Amino acid sequence: MALFKKRTAGKPGEWFYCLEHQKVEEGPECPAKDRFGPYASREEAQHAMDTAHERNLQWETDPRWHDTPPGDRPPGPGQT
Repeated sequence: MALFKKRTAGKPGEWFYCLEHQKVEEGPECPAKDRFGPYASREEAQHAMDTAHERNLQWETDPRWHDTPPGDRPPGPGQT
């Protein structure tokens, strides 16, 4: 008997964005490596790529995540 069962159906109201098929799905239809989520609504899942892009931009421009000393950094957005 397996200790962990593979979950084949999602909980009602769980939404995912499948990266491979580029579609929204209710419940985890595709493997975890190919999806973002869970999201609370279909609409949130539909905007998964936009959300990921925004978060990546925030991370890339966050000076706390870079090894460059503060005096050597180029000015960030809105700074001169």
